[in-house]
Amino acid sequence: MSELAEAVLADASAAELLACPVPSRIRAAHLRRTDVDIFAGAEDRDVRRSLHVGEVPMPELAPDEVLIAVLAAGINFNTVWSATFLPVPTFSFLARMGRQDRWGSRHDQPYHVIGSDAAGVVVRVGSGVRRWSVGERVVVAPAYVDSEDPVTHQDAMTGDQRAWGFETNFGGLADFAVVKASQLLPKPEHLTWEEAAGNTLCAATAYRMLVSPRGARMKQGDVVLIWGAAGGLGGFAVQLVLAGGGIPVAVVGSQAKAELLGRLGCRNVIDRAALPMGPDGMRDPATWRALGKQIRALVGEDPHIVFEYTGAETFGASVYLARTGGTVVTCGSSSGYEHQYDNRYLWMRLKRIVGSHGANYQEAWEVNRLFSLGTLIPTLSRVYPLDQAAEATRAVQLNEHVGKVGVLCLAPEPGLGVTDPVRRAQAGEDRLRLFREAGQPLVPHAVG
Repeated sequence: MSELAEAVLADASAAELLACPVPSRIRAAHLRRTDVDIFAGAEDRDVRRSLHVGEVPMPELAPDEVLIAVLAAGINFNTVWSATFLPVPTFSFLARMGRQDRWGSRHDQPYHVIGSDAAGVVVRVGSGVRRWSVGERVVVAPAYVDSEDPVTHQDAMTGDQRAWGFETNFGGLADFAVVKASQLLPKPEHLTWEEAAGNTLCAATAYRMLVSPRGARMKQGDVVLIWGAAGGLGGFAVQLVLAGGGIPVAVVGSQAKAELLGRLGCRNVIDRAALPMGPDGMRDPATWRALGKQIRALVGEDPHIVFEYTGAETFGASVYLARTGGTVVTCGSSSGYEHQYDNRYLWMRLKRIVGSHGANYQEAWEVNRLFSLGTLIPTLSRVYPLDQAAEATRAVQLNEHVGKVGVLCLAPEPGLGVTDPVRRAQAGEDRLRLFREAGQPLVPHAVG
């Protein structure tokens, strides 16, 4: 372990951190360009074959960037996409970055350090950074934006933006990571490193989809159908709907997940396994009608909003199930990108489809505030050491988890990083560990 890393773990002062040399190489979970074709002809693109943990060079810091010592990170589905080289190898994103300028050229390497969620300590700041200082504890918002693009100042997600650690290099699954200062948020003081590390990408995405005026514009009393409600996105969507006075209707894949959401406060849960399925499963209109009947039996009416990210398998059902004048808001397609739906249910029932991608800095800041207030809780269910990052990603690839999967980077063990025990007691230990207790028994290699 480097002298700088040891100083971070010892809670060294800013002056002491600045006195430590920056290591020339860092431990990181990364992909290799030479592996891009290893899955040719394979039925199972097992990410454990492509995701390596080892040393890579420390990059130079640009004027608008900071270097953070990463205590913990989170696994997202884009980590799976990266490690399977689908839908395209991420090295194509890095090559595009490399054509920008001197600072962009740093990203175009034969290795790609991935990871789009992290929590840690600022250990260096670029010469142009004003609002952040060495020693501050932070979490990272994943939107990597160009502040010189005019549209960024209207809504960064419609400008020249990239997903950090997916479309850029030097991501969060490492002992040190490079981020723009505009990605930093203050770490919620009552959360541990691993609890804080895995929230921002999914929670901010769900916030934009549901609450932001750029999304579905949820209001009090809205019925919201949430697919995959026990997953990373879904678990935060349920909480946001409850906190905003809406009525969540959660769809999950097992009775155990249904029980978990009941403990979270969601009264209306549908177990997909108990649905009468037509011959085409969730793509079958007979299944849509059965699901619609169950929703009305639970809440008395059709959904105002359908929270959609599972894609091809459910999209036709989503368009059908939304009420007349309702909204389907989508941010992804984990079951496939080519969607089919009956357009009569869209145009004749005056429904809307809203595309949503990530979250801008203000939206991420608002979500982080909700965590700091204790309004939202982490959905962390499992924690792995960085050396087992491939196993952690495999668990997400196979959907063997609930909520979010975390990774300890520099943090030597779970449970560290709490600086406001009073707020933690107010939030409630049982509540904070709700997803952890549900997910932990399922994995023999998880930590803590």
